[in-house]
Amino acid sequence: MHRIAVILTIGFCLFILWVIYMANMGQSSLFFDLVKAIPYGDKIGHVLLFGFLTLGINISTRFKCAELGHVRIYMGTALVSLFVLAEELSQSFVISRTFDVMDLIADAIGILIFTLISMRLSLKHLIRS
Repeated sequence: MHRIAVILTIGFCLFILWVIYMANMGQSSLFFDLVKAIPYGDKIGHVLLFGFLTLGINISTRFKCAELGHVRIYMGTALVSLFVLAEELSQSFVISRTFDVMDLIADAIGILIFTLISMRLSLKHLIRS
């Protein structure tokens, strides 16, 4: 089961990288057209894309945590947070993109929601072990 989670997470990560590449190149796709057709589709997309990526990496790393002082944070949550911050800030340097604080907030909401889901799954995982 763990191997399936890892494979799905890698595939999903590659999909997100493809979406970022397409956006950076100013290209259009059916995916972008679908997002534009849904009210707040861009923000919903940010919540879901980076939320599911967070969940996938947390599961794939078997809910591994790092200690930051007295706070424990999932490695997946930390990695996706750093990636999102770098990706959103890098948009300032790409002609076809625009930095948007609301995208960053939507990313953070997705990461937070799916981190909470990770916590719940992690507890079930510990109880079964």
